[in-house]
Amino acid sequence: MRGARERTSSNMAEPEHPPTPAGAAPGLHRLGLSFMLTLMVIALLAGGAWWLAQRGKAPAAGAGGFGPGRGGGGAGVTVGAAVAEQGTLPVVVDALGTVTPPITSTLVPQVSGVLTEVLFTEGQMVRKGEVLARIDVRPYEQQLAQARGQKARDEAQLVAARLTLSRYQTLLAQDSIARQDVDTQAALVKQLEGAVQADAASVRSAELNVGFATIRAPIGGRIGLRAVDPGNLVTSGSAGGIATITQVTPIDVVFSVPQERVSAVVAAQKAGQLPVAALDRARAQPLARGQFLTLDNVVNAATGTVRAKARFANKDGALFPGQFVNARLQLGQAEGVLVPVTAVRTGPQGDYVYVIDAEDTAHTRAVTRGLANAEQVLLTQGLKAGERVVSEGGDRVKDGGKVRLADGKKQAQTQSGQAQAATENKAPDLSRLPAELREKVQKMTPEERRAFFAQRRSERGAAQ
Repeated sequence: MRGARERTSSNMAEPEHPPTPAGAAPGLHRLGLSFMLTLMVIALLAGGAWWLAQRGKAPAAGAGGFGPGRGGGGAGVTVGAAVAEQGTLPVVVDALGTVTPPITSTLVPQVSGVLTEVLFTEGQMVRKGEVLARIDVRPYEQQLAQARGQKARDEAQLVAARLTLSRYQTLLAQDSIARQDVDTQAALVKQLEGAVQADAASVRSAELNVGFATIRAPIGGRIGLRAVDPGNLVTSGSAGGIATITQVTPIDVVFSVPQERVSAVVAAQKAGQLPVAALDRARAQPLARGQFLTLDNVVNAATGTVRAKARFANKDGALFPGQFVNARLQLGQAEGVLVPVTAVRTGPQGDYVYVIDAEDTAHTRAVTRGLANAEQVLLTQGLKAGERVVSEGGDRVKDGGKVRLADGKKQAQTQSGQAQAATENKAPDLSRLPAELREKVQKMTPEERRAFFAQRRSERGAAQ
């Protein structure tokens, strides 16, 4: 009985669930681990996407959408600063131009014959009327002699006919000859007079042909390569000619002006002559300076531009026909506040600058951009002369954040450079220059004027 009770108790203590298979526990463990890893990857991706989205929104968060979010405190960001200066920038129109000779002349023979002499050197500068080549003139001299002989014969016949007419008129007065004979003789006189006039024209034509056998320069300029060698037969009216002469002093530059600037060009031209500078390919050095001539009379519908022409004295031969140059037409000057190009930034709501106050705190301020060159921007609104702006390191600046200016030496150089640039944009004092030099400087473009005064300063420094 006791053994039966023990077996009954042990049976009651056994679990009610069926036994678990041997391979089920490891599979469930791996499934749970994969699920957790998947959740972690999803969480990391979601967090990274949120961080990138917040980072992209950061520049537009502060100052009404101008720059980075508002910040304060901290040690400050190291930046470069510049002082806004009152000055002027030239109003210019830049365009690609082509050097074009005002006159191009081809030496085409006006009579046919053998080219006996070529008296010019290829590439030579020739004067108008200078003898350049000769054609065999002997056939034309013979034609001239023949025309003169014909004229002499007809003149002799005319003299005889006039004497006979005089005798007939005397006999008619004595009623010794019929009037018909007198009238016939008078008609003969008139006929011979016409023949003499025709002979005179033939003589002049033959003289022209003799003169055409000597080829002279129709214009002054540079002569090109010779197309025909001596000893060859040339014909009158040949298309190629012997050579080509191009006028190079003065010379023109043809360029295009956008149709939006045509009204400004016309208005500026009414106020006076407009200077034009021909610059090299890099727009760094002026090749020559001249005066604006005129605009074309129609807008090119394909390009939306109007062709324009400027004339240059080109006494030094710096401009060569067919050469490509950068033409810079100056329409006047605009006045405003000048800051470095790097100081003006662009945000979702327009242009702005970081203004540094007395406590070295940067604040964003909306500005209106005007003209600009490679170094400076003219601001028409939003900034006053004398205010400090961030010129370097603006990407790290926040609105309302502290800034730390660069070392004193670098900052002094920055401010000195800005002051020098503003001084160069102002009209220099020319009263101490000699009269001839003053007139020369007044005709220079702003770029040429700055280079001229920089050279004079360097020369004075070297002399000291």
